[in-house]
Amino acid sequence: MSTSTTSAWRTAGSRELMSLRLWEAVLPPIVALCLAAVIGDLLILSFGESPAAVFTMLLKGTWGNPYGIGQVLYKTTTLTCTGLAFALAGRAGLFNVGAEGQLAAGGFGAAVVGLLLPEATPALLAVPICVMAAMIVGGSVGAVPGALRARFGASEVIVTIMLNFIVLALLNWIVSAKLHLPETLRTPDIHAGRLPRLADLFTMFSGSAANMVLLIAIAAAVATWWYLFRTRNGYELRAVGLQPDAAEYGGVHVPRVILGTMALSGALAGLGGVNFVLGYKGYYEDGFAGGAGFLGIAVALVGRNHPLGILLSAMLFATLSQGGLAVNAIVPKQLTDILTAAVILSVATAVPEVQRQLRAAAASTMAALTRTQRSKEGHG
Repeated sequence: MSTSTTSAWRTAGSRELMSLRLWEAVLPPIVALCLAAVIGDLLILSFGESPAAVFTMLLKGTWGNPYGIGQVLYKTTTLTCTGLAFALAGRAGLFNVGAEGQLAAGGFGAAVVGLLLPEATPALLAVPICVMAAMIVGGSVGAVPGALRARFGASEVIVTIMLNFIVLALLNWIVSAKLHLPETLRTPDIHAGRLPRLADLFTMFSGSAANMVLLIAIAAAVATWWYLFRTRNGYELRAVGLQPDAAEYGGVHVPRVILGTMALSGALAGLGGVNFVLGYKGYYEDGFAGGAGFLGIAVALVGRNHPLGILLSAMLFATLSQGGLAVNAIVPKQLTDILTAAVILSVATAVPEVQRQLRAAAASTMAALTRTQRSKEGHG
């Protein structure tokens, strides 16, 4: 068999594998969305409404007008940060359930630094300082369960869950006792570090909370992708997640990776607090997280712990969250909460089966190509 013919068969095999890998990346989320849509249709019919009318209203209330788009982008920003936080820890085999507390701590850190900075501080200086403060405070909270896991083998799941209550209660006490405005549970407006809203640049977004922190969240997703897949530390992190014993045998300092990963995870979650404090309200308010830290877990799972997939997943959940307000006139807002749960369950149940079938197809295709190539070589 000629070299050119062999090369052609290898090229054909590579194309088949690339096609199957593309389907493996695209098809599972589509299947999950279709299953969630079917469940949603059944629920809407149970309320005596038309599924087409409800979903049309949902889309019009989110992507059908500038205000809705702005609200979706605002919620996408926070969910991207908390989703990245969970995904980064997940890649190392860790389960960070503390993004809620880390998110609040990051927002508080940004607010305190914004209050301490002189009002005349240039935005080019104040904004990076406040953003770094949010990441440092959030990372410090994340480092606590990381240190306990690395040093004593403590379960990061239990520690992060309990730390949420401690951090939120501590912040509540500090604000209510030391920093609050009268009859509120919020700090005074920050002096420096504010970021412009999209409405300041594009009047069509008037009234929406979307702001320039969205660009910071996108940059964080790209940076996380680069760190995970293009750096040595990212390789070590993924190696620890796949097989810590083998990674340690290969020279990786596993406790250091665990501690560093949890700190970075907390820093990403803390970055999400900037969205509310610097971009939206201009102050820290008790309870502003609103469950975004926990929803970040679902965002990461649907995005398959990939930074770029998390951007799309965050946008999906933000659409469902904002869409619940849009359809509340004809069906209960909780319908979108059920749809969110349906998406998560579909990803957990249907997606693994779809992936298994696609991988079996890939293996079958490769085996067939190998047999054909050997047959041709034998005849040649």
